[in-house]
Parts: sequence; structure tokens; C-alpha cells
Amino acid sequence: MSTLRNKVQLIGNLGNNPEIITLESGKKLAKFS
Repeated sequence: MSTLRNKVQLIGNLGNNPEIITLESGKKLAKFS
């Protein structure tokens, strides 16, 4: 089984720093505002 890896680059201004959450499965989630 191959592993997929996605890369996203966002350019712009954020109101706050991103909130990074680690899920129980070990995956990470980033919330931007």
C-alpha cells in the first residue's frame, strides 16, 4: 500500500497563529482564522 503525502502552500495574511491539533490516530489538523 502506497503512502499519500499532500503539500499545500498558502500565501496571505492570518488574523491569528494557526491552531495545530494532534488527533487520536496520530494525524495532525491545523485550524486557521
